[in-house]
Parts: sequence; structure tokens; C-alpha cells
Amino acid sequence: MKKMNSTLLIGSIALVLAACGNEPASPNPQQLSPQAQEQKGASAGATTTSFQSLFQNSVFLGDSITEGMSFHDVLDEGNVLAGAGKTAEFALKDIDELSRRNPKHIFIQLGSDDILWPTDNPKEYSLKNYAKLIGLIKEKLPQADITLLTVTPVTSEAERQEPRYGKINEYNQGLKELAGKEHVGFIDLSPIFSNGSDLYDSDGIHFKPEYYTRLLDLLKDQVK
Repeated sequence: MKKMNSTLLIGSIALVLAACGNEPASPNPQQLSPQAQEQKGASAGATTTSFQSLFQNSVFLGDSITEGMSFHDVLDEGNVLAGAGKTAEFALKDIDELSRRNPKHIFIQLGSDDILWPTDNPKEYSLKNYAKLIGLIKEKLPQADITLLTVTPVTSEAERQEPRYGKINEYNQGLKELAGKEHVGFIDLSPIFSNGSDLYDSDGIHFKPEYYTRLLDLLKDQVK
């Protein structure tokens, strides 16, 4: 990796955080009758409670996209270890906290910020740190199941504004190969988006609550 002067690096980091570090926005409520709103709220509450129970021994490690799980109250904060702008390298600092929580199942979803990182080869740099992260988890929590989740797609408009998102598929292929090499689980999240529903928040990167319920529904067999 070529050396960059500090001004360029700081500026680039700022762009990364600006691109992926925004908190997911809460969706606007639809115009429903009071009875329909009550029924919808009861159904959503029951689903959330079920997922919170099912994933009570799990921790989701990731960036602001993963953070949306607790932001939208789909999972408790104790089951989410995530933050805006987090990369595989930054996640190495979470090992002690992850060990303290001592989960049985660890789902890792990183890469959305990594592919924007200011290096000559963001994919190679990221996956190198991803491998370190997996190694540390195996060392500290040898009984835990580790599953890697693919980087979620962005909208065409978001990709037009930030062309580096066009590397998501390539990154996910590298992630799949890494999972095979490290003998950990791997889940492709593309089926969540197959029916064309509008799951995105206004930035075309983060998601509405429905995405997270679909995600957990896809992953539920991993924790049974």
C-alpha cells in the first residue's frame, strides 16, 4: 500500500464516514385506520419478541447497517455490537467486549465501509483484517459459531453517487472464499431482495425495519 499524506487520509476517512456512517432514518408511518395501526403494531411486536428470544445468545458484529437492528428495536442492544464507519480493522478492537458477552452465535457483517477505504486495494486490505478478526474470535470464543454475512446491495442511485459500491459483488465473492478457507459459516443475503420490495431508507444504503425482520427470518435456522 502506498503511503498517503495525513491530509488526504483524513479527508478520505471523512468521506467514508459520510457515505456509510449515517444513522438509519425512521420510516414515515403509513396512513392507516386506528384499528389497522393497532393490529399492525401487535403483529410487529410479537415478531420482534420472538426474534429477541430466538437470538438471545447471538451477537451481530458490524457497521451502521448492522446497528439498524438495535436502532429499530428489532434486537436488544446487548445482541448488537456495531457502529457507524466500522471496518474489519476497527472491529478488531471489539474482541474484548465480544468475549465479555460470550455469545453462542456470532454473525459478522462488515465490508460496506471497507470497500470505500482509501487504500490501493480495499478488498485485499479488508479481507486480511477480516481473517485476523476471525482468528481472534476463534481464540477467545472457541465454542462460538461464526457466520459471515454478505454486504448488502445499494440502490442504483446510491451507486451512481458512489461508484465504489459497484465492487460489492466482487467483495462478497472474496468473503465467500474467506469463509471457506477459515471453515466458518457464510450466508448470501441476496434472497432478501429478490421480491423487489422497497426496503431502503432514503439514502439507498441503510434499511427500514422490514429488512431486519426478513434478515432474522433468513438466519433463524442457524441458531436452532
